[in-house]
Amino acid sequence: MNMQDIRKKAKQMGINPNKMNKTDLIRSIQRGEANIDCFATARVEHCEEFACLWRADCISGKRNKG
Repeated sequence: MNMQDIRKKAKQMGINPNKMNKTDLIRSIQRGEANIDCFATARVEHCEEFACLWRADCISGKRNKG
């Protein structure tokens, strides 16, 4: 998902996306949805949240880092 779409989703949830980077913004959205705010954390190594909206981004980010 691109940043414009992420910001739009945040605004719809009442989250102010100004000055937040992608990781912080997604984690804020996850908290707002009462989910674990685990985007781009070590949890990706054993994540079983297959229906997560952020999963593809999270996993691809891990591949790019290591």
